Amino acid sequence: MTISSPIAIALLSAALFGAATPASKVLLSGLTPFQLAGLLYLGAALGVAPAALRQGRLRFPGRSDRLNQIRLLGAIVAGGIVGPVLLLLALRIAGAASVSLWLNFELAATAILGILIFREHLGRPGWAGVVAACTGAAILSLSGGVSGIEAGALVLLACMCWGLDNHLTALIDGITPSESTFWKGLVAGTTNLAIGVAVDPLGAGALSVIAALFVGVWAYGASIVLYISSAQRLGATRAQIAFASAPFFGVLFAVLALGEPLTAAHLASGTLFAIGVGLFAVERHAHVHAHDAIEHEHAHRHDDGHHNHEHPGLPPSTWHTHRHRHEPIVHAHPHWPDLHHRHHHDGASGKK
Repeated sequence: MTISSPIAIALLSAALFGAATPASKVLLSGLTPFQLAGLLYLGAALGVAPAALRQGRLRFPGRSDRLNQIRLLGAIVAGGIVGPVLLLLALRIAGAASVSLWLNFELAATAILGILIFREHLGRPGWAGVVAACTGAAILSLSGGVSGIEAGALVLLACMCWGLDNHLTALIDGITPSESTFWKGLVAGTTNLAIGVAVDPLGAGALSVIAALFVGVWAYGASIVLYISSAQRLGATRAQIAFASAPFFGVLFAVLALGEPLTAAHLASGTLFAIGVGLFAVERHAHVHAHDAIEHEHAHRHDDGHHNHEHPGLPPSTWHTHRHRHEPIVHAHPHWPDLHHRHHHDGASGKK
């Protein structure tokens, strides 16, 4: 398996993102949570800017695209401003290994919010995955006493923010993933850094600032670019399963680099989280459903059963972006709650 393999790319993306937690634990010794969150996301904007510029533009949804404006701004606030600060506050009172494991809850948080808000369906394996993740989080929190409960609550709230971010970002269809990531990093990073400096003047040296930006470039920006590259070749579902290894990389780096202990609670919680990820991976959902006519712009390929317009000379498996129209269609196939599948379900069977 070479680095050109999409699975290897997804795992490299996960390893880079997993390294952010123990690295942030070290950087918090000289930076406040707001300051560090700001620098990390500014670094992410720097890291993803080349990929966005290669596509020839850096667009923000215009006034005529009000819905995508709201989605992007919501993702910026939830996933770029609030979530990172909650995570870094937890890192101040808990070890990097514990915080890394709690981050597995993001899958469950995304699923729960999908059911409650975004018209998603979850079958028995998915619900079992939610229960496994919640149980793993509870074991780890209770084993740490009062401070463990406080830290666990902060990380779980951060995961809910990122779950909301995941859904809002998935629905943005006017700009590319690289563009949305760039704007999230720039706006959220600037906001958090400004708040951090206003509340507590920046006392860290230039080396700490550069180190924080460096971590942001690689652990957030480059990681996201690699993940998008993998998802485009591997499919979003399989790429997400591979990327779910990121928290376990975080534990590994915390133990090896920071010398943190690996306790029985870590092992029990990690096992439950791994089971939860596996249950989400086997979740399947298929039924007859209808697509209304729609015109929009997003990255797509022509071998997915939903994009039947023609480009002479362009292979069907090639990802590309442009505005296109979908005609009404009724069909059945296994699907996930992606941009084209946000329909209602009646009853437990998953029928429309």
